[in-house]
Amino acid sequence: MGTKNTDLVANFEATPQVKNNAAELHGVLRTAHGTVELAAGDSDNDDVVMLAPIPSNAAVPSLFIGSDTLGGSCTFNVGIYTTDGTVKDEDVFASAVADEAAMADVRFEAANIDTASKKMYELAGDTTDPGGHYYIAATMAAAGGTLGTMSWNISYVVN
Repeated sequence: MGTKNTDLVANFEATPQVKNNAAELHGVLRTAHGTVELAAGDSDNDDVVMLAPIPSNAAVPSLFIGSDTLGGSCTFNVGIYTTDGTVKDEDVFASAVADEAAMADVRFEAANIDTASKKMYELAGDTTDPGGHYYIAATMAAAGGTLGTMSWNISYVVN
């Protein structure tokens, strides 16, 4: 019977010990969560709802989002924008999430499981950490056109 140590265990058992990335072991878990009331004009195709600023060096282990019925055949993508509003990856986390849904974790709906410990800047497609923050946002992918409530709970880890 074999035993496979992850890097976290191998680093812990090394002599001298090797420091692990705090986002992967013993990091500080923080949340950004809230609710926004969307007006009828906030859920049209390509409208963007900026949910929360997340540090560029943070890892995001879970991302819950839910909404009321926003009308029509409304769906939305969940992705990353810069703080000046430039899209980095509109659907890195989730694509075509249906409205009128209870809070659900969409962190890996579109993202591969091997992105579990990736930092925001890596998920955004950057090769180096620019510092600062990125926005996690919901971008309407099909027109809704009615008012409704959207809520989110984003967990992120920083050192």
